Amino acid sequence: MARSRPEGPEKAEETQSAQGSPPSLWRDRDYLYWWSGNGLSTLGTSVSTLAFPLLMLYTTGSATQAGTITVLHMLGKLATLAVGGALADRVSRRAILCLVPLAEAASMAAVALLVYRGDPSVLALDALALVGGLAAGLKIGVSTPVLRRIVPKEQIADATAQSMGRDMVVQLVGAPLGGLLYSMARWIPFLFDAVSFVFITLSSLLIRRPLGPDRRADSERRTGLAADMRDGFRLIRRSDYLVFTLAWGALLNTVAQGLTLLFIVLVRHRGGGPTAVGVATSLAVVGGVIGAVAGPWLMRRLGARRVLLLSAWVFVASFAVVALVPQPWQIGLVLMFGMTSMVPMNVVIESYEVRLVPDAYLGRVAATGQFFFQAMQWIGPLAAGVLADALGVEAAVLILAVAMALLAIALHTARRQLSVLDVPLAEVAELPAPPPAAGRPSEPEPDHPHAGARP
Repeated sequence: MARSRPEGPEKAEETQSAQGSPPSLWRDRDYLYWWSGNGLSTLGTSVSTLAFPLLMLYTTGSATQAGTITVLHMLGKLATLAVGGALADRVSRRAILCLVPLAEAASMAAVALLVYRGDPSVLALDALALVGGLAAGLKIGVSTPVLRRIVPKEQIADATAQSMGRDMVVQLVGAPLGGLLYSMARWIPFLFDAVSFVFITLSSLLIRRPLGPDRRADSERRTGLAADMRDGFRLIRRSDYLVFTLAWGALLNTVAQGLTLLFIVLVRHRGGGPTAVGVATSLAVVGGVIGAVAGPWLMRRLGARRVLLLSAWVFVASFAVVALVPQPWQIGLVLMFGMTSMVPMNVVIESYEVRLVPDAYLGRVAATGQFFFQAMQWIGPLAAGVLADALGVEAAVLILAVAMALLAIALHTARRQLSVLDVPLAEVAELPAPPPAAGRPSEPEPDHPHAGARP
């Protein structure tokens, strides 16, 4: 799809290149609006994520109902992820970021009202959780292309790391805050979450840069939403890097989710209680924040490929060691080092994806990756639980360590697929748009080749 080139971001990047290194992102007002608005919304979501299961347990006394409401929210998000990515590439992203969070706010406000009135209907709560998930899927598809419009290409890795670190700190604060608000009154956490969504709308209105997508030429034929989604898949298939990292990242996320469950089981197996689990979790989050700070710095000094390989093997080592240490606090310390390596892996993979994919396709490609990651993540805890029951928790952890080692070895064998990582991030050229499907008008492709594209 041929589109006019955006004017704002490119001009800003040219000016920065002429002046040397770009200024700190913390001095960029648009970035601060985006970063803080999303952070406050994530805090609200973290609060309600804890409060929803507590509410269902209090209302019904059923652990199954508590799990059902979480599953409904996840299913709703999966149902609209791909659609949200396609919409982000064809309609105003600013409009999506203004309207969809308001729908999420309305659903959480309705939950707060039902709980405030007393004896809320379980069916109504399930329906509202599903509505919130459907809206969340649409919003996720816009996040990555909007970040690309706000942040200069030289600072994509810094912005990605800062958003990961922010979300980890928010999750660390959100759980105890949710418990505190729930103890004050059962409806307060949901009202808090409803208000938090409004900050995304406000921050989106305050951002001055154009968020895209760029307008189509008058002569360009409008394609359907399904055709746009297929174009996103076709672009992924034409890039060795995107195909490999999509599959590899989905498997990595599955293994990591399995370790998350086994870590709780292992702490309990070592004699630790809920407090020990909380301390170990806090240590792991601290490691993630350290990794978020160190990731861009390591990329600039070691190169993206070395950071990816080193991080993968450190993560493997943390799997093996965590099964051997005897004390719960030691488990948390090992996981802290594991998370310190996990975040730089994500920073490398996501930063190069943002640079490779053209703006016109970024929403669809990013949403496709999120869909596969979240669609497969349930396999990890299920397999880990079965292994722990059958073989013991230490053996289950070691089996996951072997699986992670195989993923690390795959990085060494994928030199062609990961060749783009040898190019500095700021110098990565975009992939050419895929050729039109049969029956659609042809469009010119860019002349520059790219290491990440198939010949």
